[in-house]
Amino acid sequence: MNRLRAVLRHRRTHLHGDFGRCLHYKVPKTPQPPAPPAPPKPPKKPQSFTLHEITWEDPYSWMSSLNDKVAMRHMDVYMEQEEKYTEAVMGGTERLQSKLQSEMASRLAFELSTPPLRWGPWLYYRRVEEGKQYPVLCRRLASLHEEFISNKSPSAGFDYVSGQKIEQKLIDYNQEAERFGGYAYEELSEVSPDHRFLAYTMYDKDNDYFRLSVKNLSSGSLCSKPQVDRVSNLAWAKGGQSLLYVVTDQNKRPCRLYCSTIGSIDEDTLLLEEKDDDVHVYIRHTKDFRFVTVNRFSPTSSKVFLIDAADPLSGMKLIWECEELAHCIVEHHLGDLYLFTDASKGHERVDSHYLLRSPLKVDSTLRTWEHVFVDDPDFVIVDVDFCHTHLVLILREGRKFSLCAVRLPLPVGGKGPISLKELELQYLPLPKHVSQISSGPNYDFYSSTMRFTISSPVMPDAVVDYNLSDGKWNIIQQQSILHERTRILYGTTSSAGGSREISNALENSVGEANFDEQMWNSLSEYYACEHYNVSSDDGVLVPLTVVYSYKCKKENENPGLLHVHGAYGELLDKRWRSELKSLLDRGWVIAYADVRGGGGGGKKWHQDGRRIKKFNSVQDYISCAKFLAERQIVNEDKLAGWGYSAGGLLVASAINQCPELFRAAILKVPFLDPISTLLNPIIPLTPADYEEFGYPGNEDDFHAIRRYSPYDNIQKDAAYPAVLITSSFNTRFGVWEAAKWIARVRDYSIYDPKRPVILNLTIDIVEENRYLHCKESALETAFLMKAMES
Repeated sequence: MNRLRAVLRHRRTHLHGDFGRCLHYKVPKTPQPPAPPAPPKPPKKPQSFTLHEITWEDPYSWMSSLNDKVAMRHMDVYMEQEEKYTEAVMGGTERLQSKLQSEMASRLAFELSTPPLRWGPWLYYRRVEEGKQYPVLCRRLASLHEEFISNKSPSAGFDYVSGQKIEQKLIDYNQEAERFGGYAYEELSEVSPDHRFLAYTMYDKDNDYFRLSVKNLSSGSLCSKPQVDRVSNLAWAKGGQSLLYVVTDQNKRPCRLYCSTIGSIDEDTLLLEEKDDDVHVYIRHTKDFRFVTVNRFSPTSSKVFLIDAADPLSGMKLIWECEELAHCIVEHHLGDLYLFTDASKGHERVDSHYLLRSPLKVDSTLRTWEHVFVDDPDFVIVDVDFCHTHLVLILREGRKFSLCAVRLPLPVGGKGPISLKELELQYLPLPKHVSQISSGPNYDFYSSTMRFTISSPVMPDAVVDYNLSDGKWNIIQQQSILHERTRILYGTTSSAGGSREISNALENSVGEANFDEQMWNSLSEYYACEHYNVSSDDGVLVPLTVVYSYKCKKENENPGLLHVHGAYGELLDKRWRSELKSLLDRGWVIAYADVRGGGGGGKKWHQDGRRIKKFNSVQDYISCAKFLAERQIVNEDKLAGWGYSAGGLLVASAINQCPELFRAAILKVPFLDPISTLLNPIIPLTPADYEEFGYPGNEDDFHAIRRYSPYDNIQKDAAYPAVLITSSFNTRFGVWEAAKWIARVRDYSIYDPKRPVILNLTIDIVEENRYLHCKESALETAFLMKAMES
């Protein structure tokens, strides 16, 4: 180093005199970049299969032989090789990943608590303690709420001014993690209606099931019983003295219903056992806790029974049945039963849910159900919610969502169904581009204030408390991306003053036709949200949503990321995701294809993208991808696909059909080998899975599955895009599916080191730990950016 400094000083001093000698200076050769890493090659062990007179060979079927120790040793070695290959491919992006992770972490909502939820005299909430991985479930008396300064000071809810401890810890999930091997994942959590007990289920990772525990909230200790394994759902009865719960069999089929008396040493009573492998059992309590409903359903029938919560051992009364698999939710209000269902009307299939009503006190053999509302093509009822005074309807008009309230009781007697247009509907004013409205827990049946979450592609989720009695509403929690803060209301402290002012302004805006989008903390001033109808290959119009930064948009230059799900009739998640801001601000276009098979278009929209019609979903996605390129919304050489689970199947299938259409793809825990999984599931599947993807034993379904199966349709001698697959051993569609697809793509396609196909193995707690989630998102984003730059 000293010699180099001397040379430099000498050159500066004698620059002019030694210019001639400089002409002879040889520039050192630029070192050659290292050769790209070679992808691993797992061993092939061909095995033949035959079904419906068709025989096919699978060289990688050994990867799913979990009980074969030799195969699993080979799998361990192969997974280590894949991990090293992924590290080598992503080498050189470490600084970019670190920068992206910092960006994403800085946008995380640092709320210390969920918004307190009032139920009776109590406020329930979850909060995070500093330095702890998991939250704490707490409650405090609503009468002491005004004395609550914040969630951090005073710590643990102790008010040093009054000398009162105003918070009660119910569950510390960090302690639960110690019970369950360092991992805390809760599926169910139900406080008894008398607020004395808490029933909850925690995931036992070692045994792969959920374990039921009941905690005495007065003493803080666990009750000696029930403590039950394999519990799928539960409901309180007798005001909190009894607990009903459903247990699954070894194949995770909910099949046995029990009743446990809290504090009793007697064995729990078996109320129902379904031995038919196709029949599943589901229970829930009505919102007034008067009844427990028991749903018994199979692929060919649905039945709903009623249990009197005051006397759960008095038997079950059949109140509804139909000869098909149908969604059925029953509520009780002032002597009437309400049924929200999508069952066929007679022999005529329906395209959406509808609401029925029947008197409670009527002989089961004479029970009839009448329609509550007139069928209106302009309004689709997406969901309903009840409280003591109002019925709330979440409506969809085309692709536009709305939320309105109707005062109860509804008109009765001889008039027949009511037209929604004739009622005095009280609407909640909403911002533009709402993509989803979700009901909150709303446990307190006798409160006229109900909670909802409003979602949009260009607005962070807003949690709203809506007072149905006077029409006033408050945004009680919403992250502010622009001002790096989170709105959340706690009492009348100075720290919440800004939020109070905002909420009062919002209350005054009710009824106005045009109100300030910024009241909703909308980002529509900075990011465009456009909607298109794209013609699929058969002429059906497919909704496409496109989001981009006004500042960065350039015609035919921007890279794009096209999301899809398209299964189970579920809405595509188009909520604002703060990690996508890193792509938007770098000029990326984020698009969402609402393909057939998904939700938002009615029951027919779902049915036209499942079983023998599943390939429609793939064609819809391809049409949306081509539309983005042809309209020059996205550069034709810079389009990437993104799919989670069943959405990963669609992206992979689309790549098989048109590999040249995509430059890159992100597949998260994807479903890639449907024939093998549906024929021989490693992790038990449900009737809904087979109704969605098809029964291989049915010949028509089998041929349809072979047509859309990503693993069975990989093109030979084709250039495939760069693909990053994220998977885990403990997902429903295990890592073997991803490993098999990757190995076969490498076998068949043209190898291009600039378009690698790599596997990212994750641990189970990524979705539960938001910082790990940022790390995974940074890796995916860096992969996409590298793929486009190459």
